[in-house]
Amino acid sequence: MEEMLQGWKRTAMCGDITEADIGEEVTLMGWVDARHDLGSLIFIDLRDRTGLMQIVFDKSAYSGSFEAVESLRSEYVIAVKGKVVRRSEDTINPKIPTGTIEVRADALKILSRSETPPFEIEDDTRVREELRLKYRYLDLRRPQMQKNLELRHKITVETRRFLEENGFLEIETPMLQKSTPEGARDYLVPSRTHAGTFFALPQSPQLFKQLLMVSGYDRYFQIVKCFRDEDLRADRQPEFTQIDMEMSFVEADDVMDLNERLLKHLFKEVIGVDLRTPFPRLTYREAMDRYGSDKPDTRFGLELVNISDIIRDSEFKVFSNVVKKGGSVRCINAKGAADVLARREIDSLVDFVKIYGAKGMAWISFKEDGMISPITKFLSEKELQEIIDKTGAETGDILFFVGDTNKVVFDALGALRLKLAERLDLIPENTWDLLWVTDFPLFEYSEEEKRYVAKHHPFTSPMDEDVEIIATDKENARAKAYDVICNGTELGGGSIRIHSTELQEKMFEALGFSKEDAWDRFGFLLEAFRYGTPPHGGLAYGLDRMAMLMAGAGSIRDVIAFPKVQNASDLMTQAPAAVDTKQLRELHIRTTAEEKV
Repeated sequence: MEEMLQGWKRTAMCGDITEADIGEEVTLMGWVDARHDLGSLIFIDLRDRTGLMQIVFDKSAYSGSFEAVESLRSEYVIAVKGKVVRRSEDTINPKIPTGTIEVRADALKILSRSETPPFEIEDDTRVREELRLKYRYLDLRRPQMQKNLELRHKITVETRRFLEENGFLEIETPMLQKSTPEGARDYLVPSRTHAGTFFALPQSPQLFKQLLMVSGYDRYFQIVKCFRDEDLRADRQPEFTQIDMEMSFVEADDVMDLNERLLKHLFKEVIGVDLRTPFPRLTYREAMDRYGSDKPDTRFGLELVNISDIIRDSEFKVFSNVVKKGGSVRCINAKGAADVLARREIDSLVDFVKIYGAKGMAWISFKEDGMISPITKFLSEKELQEIIDKTGAETGDILFFVGDTNKVVFDALGALRLKLAERLDLIPENTWDLLWVTDFPLFEYSEEEKRYVAKHHPFTSPMDEDVEIIATDKENARAKAYDVICNGTELGGGSIRIHSTELQEKMFEALGFSKEDAWDRFGFLLEAFRYGTPPHGGLAYGLDRMAMLMAGAGSIRDVIAFPKVQNASDLMTQAPAAVDTKQLRELHIRTTAEEKV
């Protein structure tokens, strides 16, 4: 039978004991990680979240029940009393920090027994992720998972420390709020007391933090849960955590400067990395032209080259017609790829870019014995030479071309450069490249809705010089918006906000809202702006993504204690799940499933 602690008190953690503690009596508690039975000697590796400690039970010296010691199995929870001693030279384990010491046990309590776990509690597990998530409480015992969550904890602690020292107040905003759909789908919460009405879970604290600026709390932050009912991928969850902040009486440079200092602090304190500041800046247009992405990975080259001017009047109509229709032809010079990529790999890359809307991809391989390509026969010598000069192509290189609308070209070549960099081993290890992308478009066209929507959100301020064109030239209107990018991943983004009722109404009108609809949805904000609103702006980080990058994890699921899977369900608790009919009736809800019955 399992025993209670009954006066036993843990005096140390397994991983915290050092050679300085030799000779000390300690009481340790944790899980049996491994057991080695040599008959009269039994060795136990005891594990807690700080590490491992070898425990030695010597039958000739142990005064307790040795049968209890012999019964120990993996994942039993035990308490041990004993003396810290130095290991003999032949038993030293250099692979762990405590490998030169061990504890000679004097007493043992079995606090909890364990059935055989469905998988080994070890870092080098090859278990399917679905099984790990079903038994997440076991998966979280793995040392790497515990390190990940400890790192995440350090990020939040250091964030709070830095922002408090810089005059910020941490203020909570509501979880139950009004649905103001303009972006991802809201998660809705039915109201029991107001039949037929719903709260929404926040996609962000955006409106409330702007109201806090109206209220005079000029430096706000919050580490906050947010919710978006959208399709998932490796770095997206239906519920996620933001490091959210807002500042009054600032311009974009002020927000970016403070956040450079915050990131420098976090990287130094959490993972010991010294970031170089100030971060480079690219406009949105430059980022797209050079990298085909508004979150460019700048740790390697493979930049896009626009050859539209060269082939505009070419007899090669596949290219020239694209340019005449307003599109572009761009290429990537994969240096040295001709000696690495076989023809079948090139063909697979042609198929790869089709995922991103490209109808195909042309290429020229520069071999020792000449050029190999399906398109060189359609290009004049002058055009070919100009392409070579502009791209710097030489023997050993491959040029990859895509011609289409700018969106398709950017999407296809932006993805291709990442795939090529990985295949050609161009991404340096232990390198952190951070930069700002600025001057984003204020609007983007939604094919689904057949209208222009806000690129970021409707509260982003246009550039001063573009205010007059937000109704007439949406394609060219720019925003006072900025994203901070780390190794090709968006760490966070923000903007200077609109702070006048008149301009906010004009923005809503440009987005297709009638004045009545805008006031119905956002009237509380528009009303607040009438009572003295300071210029303000802010930024929000994805805490999950930041922790994923710092931990070197492959997915944000590895830095979230209890994540959802691809279909937004929880394999461990089996959520979402049906509820009692009584609960539905109290909420004035009938489901289609109920109607079919």
